[in-house]
Amino acid sequence: MHRPQGLLRVLGLSFGLAVTIGNSIGGGILRTPGDIAGLLPSPWAFIGIWLLGALYAALGANALAELGTMLPRSGGQYVFVRHAFGDYAGFFVGWLDWISTCASTAAIAIVIGESIVSVARLRPGLASPLAIAVVIMFTALLVRGTKLGDRAQQVTSLAKALALLALVAACFAFGGHAVTPVATAPANAALHVSAFAAFLLAAQSVIYTYDGWSGPIYFSEELDDPARQIPRSMFYGLASVAAIYLLINLAFLRALPTSAIAGSPLAAGTVANAIFGSRGELLVRLVVIISLPSAVNACLLISSRVLYSVSRDGLGLAAATRVNDGGTPVTALVASGVVSVAFLATGTFESIIAIAAFFFVADYSLSFLAVFVLRRREPAAVRPYRAWAHPWTTGFVLLGSLAFLASAIATDTRNSAWALLIVLVSYPAFRVMRGSPVPAASPSE
Repeated sequence: MHRPQGLLRVLGLSFGLAVTIGNSIGGGILRTPGDIAGLLPSPWAFIGIWLLGALYAALGANALAELGTMLPRSGGQYVFVRHAFGDYAGFFVGWLDWISTCASTAAIAIVIGESIVSVARLRPGLASPLAIAVVIMFTALLVRGTKLGDRAQQVTSLAKALALLALVAACFAFGGHAVTPVATAPANAALHVSAFAAFLLAAQSVIYTYDGWSGPIYFSEELDDPARQIPRSMFYGLASVAAIYLLINLAFLRALPTSAIAGSPLAAGTVANAIFGSRGELLVRLVVIISLPSAVNACLLISSRVLYSVSRDGLGLAAATRVNDGGTPVTALVASGVVSVAFLATGTFESIIAIAAFFFVADYSLSFLAVFVLRRREPAAVRPYRAWAHPWTTGFVLLGSLAFLASAIATDTRNSAWALLIVLVSYPAFRVMRGSPVPAASPSE
């Protein structure tokens, strides 16, 4: 009997670091500082919340590193939730993770398209076709094999880090000559909310901006030493992301006071315009064009692994279990690219992401809860990495996730209703799609 081709165990620590950086750092760090400055106008509080966000993300990585090394299968949080809570919970998390990641691919690609249009002075209507071309290009590249995807992730993530560090250097070098813009709106959004509420809103925004540190767990069985590389990839990668974020925010403060960037929809643009005048927007757009392709590459890699893993367990599409000789789950990758393009063509990705935001927090909550469940149910299981200071650290991030979920539901009732509808129809969909697991080949060299 012919044995199916499996995923290849050819990825190393450098890939884990690259996918952590590429998946974490998106356009949020160029935009979010304006929101934070409006909520926390004190420079110490403004910088401090980024340090607290890094600590929270590190505690989350501490919990998921245990699960990733205990259950070294590619597919991300779907794997943990299914193992701890059963097929239906896994189906729900896996499919929503896949769809929301495809929508994220589209959202990132459209920003690249808009930036290319701006830099090249093209017609605005070309932004969407350019975004579609970006998705198709990376899908075609990744089809060729895991090793090429590894190299692409490393190169694009390095380009991202260098572009952002160049922006930091420019702010420090020329920030002393920045022209502070005249405020046209109330500078401090915290005037309208309590200090505690402002802190919670700022923390939520910062934690969302850090999200992406879980990237390595989506490739667990493709890492050549997952027991060592999963925790190292997440912790070293997160430390790199935190360092870049802190440098960017310190650079912004070098150029402008918090009052000048408070409420800015694109803080990086406000700072660049203050330093370089009319050329500032061009600089930021170039940074976007250089830095965001790594996120497209990472999202396509991740979404293909989620669909592959769900399908391999009989909860998805049998065709999505096909893996080519290069180790790429080719049907799952192409399906991810097609869905991303469909989101771009219809312009629905923003709505999908808004609704998926509820499940994004719920997925983390279930994963953190899984650490408790599996510690109790499978105490003798091999855990190459054990979460430090469990249950206190895991309990802290679990409670934080539940608090963020409650806040999201309370502040966005419309999308909450859509999320509830998805929950209601998910079980009938699970019953219809559930099939037999597909025999899987072991990861090979």
